[in-house]
Amino acid sequence: MAAVVVVAMAAVATAAVVAGKHDCEGRRSRRPCFPSGIAPPLPGISYSVLPAFPRNLSSFGVHVPLPADTDELTALKQQVNDLRAEGAELATKLAELNTDDWHRQTTFKNWTVWDVVAHLHLSDHMGTTSLEGEAPFRALMQSMRDHRGSMADFARRWAGDIASPALFARWRSLLGNLCDQLEHTDPAKRLPWAGPSMKPRMFATARQMETWAHGWEIWDLFGGVRPASDRIYNVATIGVRTFGWTFVNRGAELPGPAPRVELTSPSGQLWTWHDDNAHDCVRGSAVEFCQVVTQVRNVADTSLTVDGPIARQWMAIAQCFAGPPADPPLPGTRVPH
Repeated sequence: MAAVVVVAMAAVATAAVVAGKHDCEGRRSRRPCFPSGIAPPLPGISYSVLPAFPRNLSSFGVHVPLPADTDELTALKQQVNDLRAEGAELATKLAELNTDDWHRQTTFKNWTVWDVVAHLHLSDHMGTTSLEGEAPFRALMQSMRDHRGSMADFARRWAGDIASPALFARWRSLLGNLCDQLEHTDPAKRLPWAGPSMKPRMFATARQMETWAHGWEIWDLFGGVRPASDRIYNVATIGVRTFGWTFVNRGAELPGPAPRVELTSPSGQLWTWHDDNAHDCVRGSAVEFCQVVTQVRNVADTSLTVDGPIARQWMAIAQCFAGPPADPPLPGTRVPH
């Protein structure tokens, strides 16, 4: 995923991105869907003491895709629930590490575990700052624009000389605060963003996607079987709906209609999109599809079946997050150690 300062949070494109079609939430618009974000510093931030994330993720319930007619408040609460569960899963894995482990390099741009968590922490703070209002959010964005350097460099300067246990606690606390605030926000309220404003549900979806994607850096480094949940339906949906964004972001013409996508969920359900396309199709594991669109894996390192020229072109450069065009990892470079 993109690691420059201006793209601290993943994009959450949930509609067509072709100019003149629809914006990120389905309204008619002449601009592409590009809800990018900038992660701000933490002047005077305070952290409340929250209970630890539970180790038993079953307390969050089983995720099932909601019917289309679900009311906005119910949909928001489920999405926030999915974000909580994503954070809990990653927190459980991080809790297994010792102090030295936090300084080991991952396969993502040579970031350390500390860098990964600091990045997620910055992005969560961006969300809480947006919830505070337009003025503080814009002020923090300006402070980010004044910074020069990589995202990892900024995070190191921003967080200072903080030990990994303290960073871990701060990340957990702030993520909990973000979830609480999003859950109690008017579902129709539009929150300021670097690109188009977004509703709370979209914010929660973005945070889930980035937390899930960066979590692979930890599992790939230290091993173990990562739990798989049907809540990645949210990530898969973003991946499908950013088909057009992948090409528009590169200044390229759309090669044709979006391919059919047939994914098997972790629970064994079949998820499909664009059923009317009989010529191009991506089939296989929902987890592997989500890894490809978030650029956690090169498609060559997965067992996905990719049929048709449009599908192959898409999977070679798929990008479901905001920011400048980013190339996927080279084959064999981002695989479990």
